[in-house]
Amino acid sequence: MAAKPTPPETPAPTFDQRLQRLEAIVGELEQGGLPLEPAIERYQEGVGLLRDCRAVLASLEKRVEELSAQGGLEPLAGDPDAPTGSAAKKGGGTG
Repeated sequence: MAAKPTPPETPAPTFDQRLQRLEAIVGELEQGGLPLEPAIERYQEGVGLLRDCRAVLASLEKRVEELSAQGGLEPLAGDPDAPTGSAAKKGGGTG
C-alpha cells in the first residue's frame, strides 16, 4: 500500500505579516465597538503576535551581532545602540 502524500505545510507568517496583523488588531481595538468576547480574542491574538515579533527581532539582532563580530566591524561614531565600556565586552548591561 502506497503512502499518501502529505499536503504541503503552510509557511509560517513572516515578521512583516505578523506586524501588519498586529497593527490591524490594534486599530480594531482602538476604534472600539467590538463586543467583549471578540475584543478579548483579538487582544489575545495580539499578545501572541507581539511575543513572536519580539522573538524574531531578538534572533535577528543576535545574528547581526555575530556577523559584525566575525567581520571585525566597528559601530559608527554616535551610534546610540553601540555597546560602550567594559560591561558591553563582558556581555553585561543595564537593559
